[in-house]
Amino acid sequence: MAGDEQTPRPPGTRPDDAPTLPAVGVVGLLRWTWRQLTSMRVALMLLMLLAVVAVPGSVLPQRPQSPADVARYLEDNPGLGPWLDRLGFFDVYASVWFSAVYLLLFVSLVGCIVPRLRLHLRAVRARPPRVPRRLERFAVHDEVVTDATPAQVLAAVEPVLRGPLARLPRFRTEVERSPRDGVAATVAAERGYLRETGNIAFHLALLGILVSVAAGQMLEYRGQAIVVEGRGFANAVTDYDTFEAGTFFDASTLVPFTMRLDRFTADFFADARPRDFVADVTLIDPSTGGEPRQREIRVNHPITAGGAKIYLQGNGYAPTVEIRDAAGELAFAGAVPFLPEDGVYTSRGVIKVPDVSTGPQIGLVGYLLPTAEVTPLGVRSVFPQPADPRLVLTVWSGDLGLDDGVPQNVYELDSEAMTQAVDDAGTPVTLVVEPGTPVELPDGLGTLTWTDLPRFVALDLRHDPALPWLAGFAVAALVGLAVSLFTPRRRIWLRVTERDGRTVVGAAALARGDDVGLPDELERVLRAVRDLDEGRE
Repeated sequence: MAGDEQTPRPPGTRPDDAPTLPAVGVVGLLRWTWRQLTSMRVALMLLMLLAVVAVPGSVLPQRPQSPADVARYLEDNPGLGPWLDRLGFFDVYASVWFSAVYLLLFVSLVGCIVPRLRLHLRAVRARPPRVPRRLERFAVHDEVVTDATPAQVLAAVEPVLRGPLARLPRFRTEVERSPRDGVAATVAAERGYLRETGNIAFHLALLGILVSVAAGQMLEYRGQAIVVEGRGFANAVTDYDTFEAGTFFDASTLVPFTMRLDRFTADFFADARPRDFVADVTLIDPSTGGEPRQREIRVNHPITAGGAKIYLQGNGYAPTVEIRDAAGELAFAGAVPFLPEDGVYTSRGVIKVPDVSTGPQIGLVGYLLPTAEVTPLGVRSVFPQPADPRLVLTVWSGDLGLDDGVPQNVYELDSEAMTQAVDDAGTPVTLVVEPGTPVELPDGLGTLTWTDLPRFVALDLRHDPALPWLAGFAVAALVGLAVSLFTPRRRIWLRVTERDGRTVVGAAALARGDDVGLPDELERVLRAVRDLDEGRE
């Protein structure tokens, strides 16, 4: 029939009765994004992503900790290095991408924890679920018939459920004694609220760790200082060789303690392997009374002063030299640290003499050999202790560049405006200096006398006010995780009825997830009912 024919629809149109989907809109899209960001799944993904993006900070040298290593890496990798530098891989923890992941994880945890905390508090205050009508439908159920009265059954069961501690009951119990439909009483018990408490505590502690790390990065300071035997160190920014501090660090908060290195003792095996290093210091700390105290600093055994940990980071020799210029005037006198480069303490150093009354400035570059051995191939050190020390130096003269206002590395000599001393054959002059023996410098520059060989220590001082909080939150996270993993969530229901002059106790138990101990838990409760008949016999 013509009336039954349907008019074909143009392609891309819908029938009139098709449902109309609401437009998501900007608000809906934002709500959906927020729900995704604050979901536990995304929080875990962000936590794993944070661990991944932190890997370059452990693999590549970082500019705040070792700018020299970064410069060396850029020099060795001229193609890849500049790109990594532009992307922030040499200062990972201050990069935009690391900060973005960090902040997203922080927001995700806050948005995840707050609703769960609200629901958990509501669940803690709520009554246990009422007893179901059919207990036999649960996988773990049982029934006991006893001659005891319902009141006696309740009196026997309640102590088992509540446990010995009234303030911390094993089960939160709800008992209804109003008889109806032949039921004398019902008992609803639930335990395991600490499971969710531990879970929330773990996430709150994780949030606390993130806050502590961020606060520590902003408030901490770290510095390195080289101290020679017989000399002291004051906890002031100007006394550090290198000093790094957080964004909100205030230099006025430094505790003004002082420390003097009285003696450094190094002990080695016969094969030059180190056995022990001990730095004996005298510490004056106003935060502990200001009285001088004798302390020892060992490797991996720091001391604390002014809230900062003081670590023994390295050691070496600092030969004391006197240099007189051509006019016989004392141009330089002092100890110069030489940095060891191998296990036998072959140490490299630079002596800069800017205050020369006549002629150009002087620079000496070379090595200290604690136990020197002279061979046809040259001079080398064979043991780290100073059994037969030598200084092997080359001499430069000219402009040290100290007056240009550009900071210089004290362990490097800028020879651009200097001339190396050579002999008549054009060979660079090399001085081999022994302790106590004056040596004439070439080209009439003066004399050098090596007077003493004290040792120095390289100290690393670190202060992070967030460390106690970080440790506390870490312990709280472990405790919360353990409680969350090992606290079972269980429910037990009992229905007490009277039948033919006897009392029938129907029971069932339910757990969240697999719980192999659930049958034993129910049996422990019903055993108290069975014991009533055994006691009567």
